[in-house]
Amino acid sequence: MSMPLQKLVLFGSMVAGGSCTLIYYLIQKAFSRASYYQSALEQLHSHPEALEALGPPLSVHYLHLTDRYNFVDIADAQLKIPVSGSKSEGHLYVSSSRDAPFKRWHLQEVFLQLKDGQQIPVFKRSAENGDEGKKD
Repeated sequence: MSMPLQKLVLFGSMVAGGSCTLIYYLIQKAFSRASYYQSALEQLHSHPEALEALGPPLSVHYLHLTDRYNFVDIADAQLKIPVSGSKSEGHLYVSSSRDAPFKRWHLQEVFLQLKDGQQIPVFKRSAENGDEGKKD
């Protein structure tokens, strides 16, 4: 390989690696700004039992984009958000839907599953009251 070709290959691989990192970061930011993501975290922050099980301070980690549970389409969103605290760690499972494109997202269910297998219901949309859910 000639010296200019080596530099070109090195530069090309640096640009490709940087582009992948940037795209990964932008996808994470897009998820974290979505209303279904924010609403689920609000429910977690207002649930004393879940916060006690995790322990302060609460840390929310990046989604694993390769996890097949994480799924968003035009009408449904399903996420598995990694969370941890000083006592334990686990995943916040979020299910959300909307009636039509560009309409408001509505949480259907949010629960925390800890590493030890314990499951804590955080939110479940009530059947009789479609707009507002209830905390379990």
